[in-house]
Amino acid sequence: QVQLVESGGGLVQPGGSLRLSCTASVSAVNIAVMGWYRQAPGKERELVALFTGDVAEYAESVKGRFTISKDNGRDDAKSWVYLQMNNLVPEDTDLYYCESEGSRRFRGRHFWGQGTQVTVSS
Repeated sequence: QVQLVESGGGLVQPGGSLRLSCTASVSAVNIAVMGWYRQAPGKERELVALFTGDVAEYAESVKGRFTISKDNGRDDAKSWVYLQMNNLVPEDTDLYYCESEGSRRFRGRHFWGQGTQVTVSS
């Protein structure tokens, strides 16, 4: 089982910034895909940004404002992915989830974090 723990959500004014962090309980070699999704009440979960290997992919709505990054060198037993969110707008208000697709012994399995709330409001 891969555990994902998110942090960094909160309340921010329009135009502000937040940085989300996700810690995975396994090293990067056990992860094929890792990134961020978001979901508003009554809506489907949608992709925000993710890494497939070292290739980043973004939703059109966040391109130029959000940046995904990762840090896999600090710990052989964990891995991290971050989401820097700049120039936030009220439409970015959602519950943000970290997601990973495993590789090696976790191949083909998907894991989700518990979510962290981002609220953009004046």
